[in-house]
Amino acid sequence: MKIRIIAPGKIKEKWLSEGIEEYRKRISRYSSTEIIEVPDSPDSVPVDKALAKEGELILSKIKDTDVLWVMDLHGELLTSEKISEYMESDFIKGGSVINIAIGGSNGLSPELVKRADRRICLGKVTYTHQMTRLILLEQLYRGFKISNNEKYHK
Repeated sequence: MKIRIIAPGKIKEKWLSEGIEEYRKRISRYSSTEIIEVPDSPDSVPVDKALAKEGELILSKIKDTDVLWVMDLHGELLTSEKISEYMESDFIKGGSVINIAIGGSNGLSPELVKRADRRICLGKVTYTHQMTRLILLEQLYRGFKISNNEKYHK
C-alpha cells in the first residue's frame, strides 16, 4: 500500500517537518508514504491563474486510473472511522495507491475538484496547507489503527 500526498510549496517550519516525519514513521508499519511538492504560485499571480497552474501541476503527477482524494473545505466532513473505511475500499479500487491532493493558499482548481474521487473535509475551520499535511497524516495513521483493530487514544 502507498499513500501519495501532492501539495504546492515546501514546509519551512522545523517543528512542522518533525511532526510530519513522525507520522510518516508511524504509518510506515502499514503503508509507504510519498510527499510530492509542486511549486506554489507567488501572491503576485492572479488567483484564477494560480489555481489553474497549481491544479495542472498536481494533476500531472496522477494517472487517469489513480484514486484521488482532495482536501476540500467544501468536501464531505468525515469521522476517523469513515476515513478508515474509505482507505480500505480505495486501496483496493486504486491498486493499493491513494493519491491525496492538498491545495495551496488559494484552494483547489475546478479541474482538480472535478477529477477527485473523494472530496474530504477535515473540519469547518481553515488550516494552512502546510498544517493540513500534518493533520491529514495523523488521521491516516488513526485510520490504519482502526482498520487493524488496534488501540489508539480517543
